[in-house]
Amino acid sequence: MLLHPVELLRIFLTSLTKVKVSSKNMSKESKDTKSEVSEEVEAASTGPEEVNVEVVEDVESAEKTSEDVPGSIDTEEEQGPVTLEGNEFKNLEEKAEKASEYWDRFVRLNAEFDNFKKRAARERGEAVKYANEALLERLIPTLDHFEMAMSAVNNAQDNSIASIKMGIEMVHNQLKSTLQDAGLQEIDALGKVFDPVWHEAVSQKETNKAKEGEVIEQARKGYKLNDRLIRPANVVVAKPASSGDSEGEAS
Repeated sequence: MLLHPVELLRIFLTSLTKVKVSSKNMSKESKDTKSEVSEEVEAASTGPEEVNVEVVEDVESAEKTSEDVPGSIDTEEEQGPVTLEGNEFKNLEEKAEKASEYWDRFVRLNAEFDNFKKRAARERGEAVKYANEALLERLIPTLDHFEMAMSAVNNAQDNSIASIKMGIEMVHNQLKSTLQDAGLQEIDALGKVFDPVWHEAVSQKETNKAKEGEVIEQARKGYKLNDRLIRPANVVVAKPASSGDSEGEAS
């Protein structure tokens, strides 16, 4: 959870005050240790020389320990609350205002980014859902013409077969033109060498009229979208005729 910059500033000042108080307590403990060691030195001053040496060493170690204590203060003045001068307090207020401004800007930008992700996901879903809208708009007129042709067949007389045939051919050509505009292309396999990428062999036929591996019949047309295969062409591939068949064809 992120904290507001003003809240962070309050926590910082509170922590700084606690450090000052702990430093004062440590200083008092160091002073008490020195006074106890001094009393031991005075009491042992009339004793043997060995005792004096040990006491002196204790005093030196105590002084060294008090110097190593972080934050120790030798002065007897009590430390009061942290005070700031006018310029320092003013600078601190300005920085707090900037931090608050940056925080508000961050929150606003984060909300805008979340809205952008939701809007992009919605638009992407709509693009996938309505991707075929343009193609369907082009196919609707062809569907209308097919319905007109069916209506004409139902009301046809014996002498109107030619006109119906012509109408169906017109609808067929219109449909092919619409699909070609959308990128659909026919795969013309007849008379070409068999290509497993674009062709699918359904059978082989012995013949001497075509080279081996050549497509001699096309059972079903194939289609591709630009350069991508949609459906391979079903073809019949030529293979060399046997000797008996070749003699029969020659006779």
